Amino acid sequence: MRTVELVCSPGLEVAVRAVWDRLAAAGLPSLARNIHPTNRPHLTLAAVDEFPLGVERRLAELFDAALPVPVTLDRVVVLDGSAPLVWLVRSTPALTALHTAVWDVLASADGHRAWHAPGAWVPHLSLALRFRNADLRLARAVAGGQRPTGAFVAARSYDGTDRTVTTLG
Repeated sequence: MRTVELVCSPGLEVAVRAVWDRLAAAGLPSLARNIHPTNRPHLTLAAVDEFPLGVERRLAELFDAALPVPVTLDRVVVLDGSAPLVWLVRSTPALTALHTAVWDVLASADGHRAWHAPGAWVPHLSLALRFRNADLRLARAVAGGQRPTGAFVAARSYDGTDRTVTTLG
């Protein structure tokens, strides 16, 4: 599997990692416990089985033209499905247009993950995986009520087979 992800500006990354750390300190599930070197706050725009020939170059050109994209984080919620605890990202016209453009570039790829598709996608930054709804109130208290701002400043692709990242742009 190959993903297309946006990474946060330094200040926004610090804010998200601080919440990861506070969740872990409170004994709650947290991505702070994932020590793999590729683990960092990011927004996934798409995931496919493999990139068709030439897609990485086209994505790099797209991101070179579109980034940075300003961002504001919103509420902390538990998503349905695999139940991750996430910080919702406020959608903007620029972010929606970039997301749609990525899907256009990936149109010929196999294995699109439907939950990232335009119309179904819920932009978010993950805080913890497999989270229980019963712990949401505590998680929100630990996260605090802030709505950090920053930007998505770079793009990358995660390769799930060899667990590496490639910069896009």
